Amino acid sequence: MVLDEITEPRLLHGDLWTANVLLSPGAPEPLIDGVLDHDRASWGDPAADWSQYAASRPDPVRDAFWVGYGRPADTAQARWRALVYRARHLGAVRLERHRLGTDGVAASYLELRAVLDALAA
Repeated sequence: MVLDEITEPRLLHGDLWTANVLLSPGAPEPLIDGVLDHDRASWGDPAADWSQYAASRPDPVRDAFWVGYGRPADTAQARWRALVYRARHLGAVRLERHRLGTDGVAASYLELRAVLDALAA
C-alpha cells in the first residue's frame, strides 16, 4: 500500500505559520526562539503536515523553507499521498470554519470534490 512506504514517522506541528513562531528580537536575521500552539501535533509523514501544503503554493519567498526542509519526492505515490493529506486538511478546515461561524464551509465542498475526483482517477 502507498501509505506503507512511510516507514520513519516524524513529529509534525500541524499548524506552523508565522503567528505560531517566536523570533529572537534583535537577531541580524530571523532566528526562531520558540514554537507555539502544538494542539495539532502528531507523528507521521512530513508531507502530511499542513505547513507542507501551505509552502507548496507558488511563492518565491517560500524557497527558503524548501532549502531547509527539503522538497518531497515527485512520484506518483507521493502525489497520491498529497491528495489524501489535502482531503484531511480540507475536513479540518471545514470543521474549524463551522466552529468559528466563518464563511467558506460551502466552498470547501467543491474543493474536496475535486480532490476526491483526483483520487478516484
